[in-house]
Amino acid sequence: MEKILVLDFGGQYNQLIARRVRDLHVFAEIKAYNRISTEQILKAGYRGIIFTGGPNSVYDPASPHYDPAVLDLGIPILGICYGDQLLAWMAGGEVSPAARAGEYGKTELTVKAHPLFRGLPAKSVCWMSHRDFISRTPPGFSTLAVTDRCPCAAMGDDGRRLYGVQFHPEVTHTEYGGVILRNFLFAICGCAGNWSMEHYAERAVEKLRAQLSGKTVLLALSGGVDSSVAALLLHRAVGDRLRCVFVDHGLLRKGEAALVERTFRPLFGDKLICVDASARFLSALAGVTEPEQKRKIIGEAFIRVFEAEAKKLGHVNVLAQGTIYPDVIESGKGDSAVIKSHHNVGGLPAVIDFDELVEPLRELFKDEVRRLGETLGLPRELVWRQPFPGPGLAVRILGEVTEERLARLREADAIFREELAAARPDPMPDQYFAVLTNARSVGVQGDGRSYGDTVALRAVSTDDFMTAAWARLPYEVLERASSRITNEVPGVCRVVYDISSKPPATVEWE
Repeated sequence: MEKILVLDFGGQYNQLIARRVRDLHVFAEIKAYNRISTEQILKAGYRGIIFTGGPNSVYDPASPHYDPAVLDLGIPILGICYGDQLLAWMAGGEVSPAARAGEYGKTELTVKAHPLFRGLPAKSVCWMSHRDFISRTPPGFSTLAVTDRCPCAAMGDDGRRLYGVQFHPEVTHTEYGGVILRNFLFAICGCAGNWSMEHYAERAVEKLRAQLSGKTVLLALSGGVDSSVAALLLHRAVGDRLRCVFVDHGLLRKGEAALVERTFRPLFGDKLICVDASARFLSALAGVTEPEQKRKIIGEAFIRVFEAEAKKLGHVNVLAQGTIYPDVIESGKGDSAVIKSHHNVGGLPAVIDFDELVEPLRELFKDEVRRLGETLGLPRELVWRQPFPGPGLAVRILGEVTEERLARLREADAIFREELAAARPDPMPDQYFAVLTNARSVGVQGDGRSYGDTVALRAVSTDDFMTAAWARLPYEVLERASSRITNEVPGVCRVVYDISSKPPATVEWE
């Protein structure tokens, strides 16, 4: 099987690079820069190598570097952002801090005619995120693209098939990023493109079947798409040795608990165990306002509930979760910075009373999970359910989580979702919800002065949840939602709409 190595130097978009490669039907695997040698790379038979981005400066001795011998293996290399600068550094070029501030966000790119840029116009939009730049290209390299503030936005050595781009072709904001990656894979690396999600599903089931042979597995089932797909994948692998536990932590959307049981009881019968632990979670969250602390409290409480249920069932060897890659990377695993600790990753306690933790989806992005679900035959209504974070409404309430504030947010959120479902704007946002802020303001209600909460509405468009653009919803939809919320939800006198993209914001507020 042909494959591409994504050599990880600690950036936020490393798995996204691999995902984009897999979208083009070429298998990609990620290896940390300090976990694979040049000898292992050569032996593995990779058709190409991609150096990822990272938060460091290559001229800092403490930054991640790699053996320059990789440049002479005869394997094509594409460096991205930090990987581009590292490639230049390794090959004898110079990298310097920008005299002015670096480039961040959408930038006009001007390219030369070259196989890497076949199919691109002379000028297009790319996504930049850097404070250093290549001030002198290495011997044998020529400059292939520029921007107004970057004299070397891309470079290449055609003789050794070594290329670097300062921008991020893997993010959707780069207008022709997919074309550039396709050119690298097919025109430069000579790939055929014969990998598919069906292959991934087969390999995942085989791997899980071997790994979990003879073991009983307890799956944390939230009812969302991630845990639902994980449930089906695990059921294919272990059959009746799978137990699914749904925990109602009191932080669910309106009607959510009933919907989950109604949906999954026919699929799993008495292997579905529903637990009402709302009192435990709300008690643990009392007085807590710091977002990271909330997530860690919820993560530990989840684990303790699962441990208790496992004891009731007898010895259960394995805890399984529907963790996906955005959860992992935002929680700061590997060399990446912590964005926020997800309850099922950074929020896990140090000691867990299970022999093994299995996360069969941790290499996949949300849209890949959906495609896997369709491949496995999961009903469409489950595959395309709205994403909902494990910590639930706790990370959509700024400040302390109380029964009163939960009730307020549930109603506001339900109204917003009802209005969007009725209007069906085109395009429909990929995720939408309400947030109860900790801002209070003066209003006029019933011909008198009021002083109430502010609800923020959030809707985003994305295909990977690593980057997202705020959704341009019709004004009339926002107007109806605002009118209903301020009229039907006691204690709310103001509604605002969040127009922040990711980055710099995240999809969730906490």
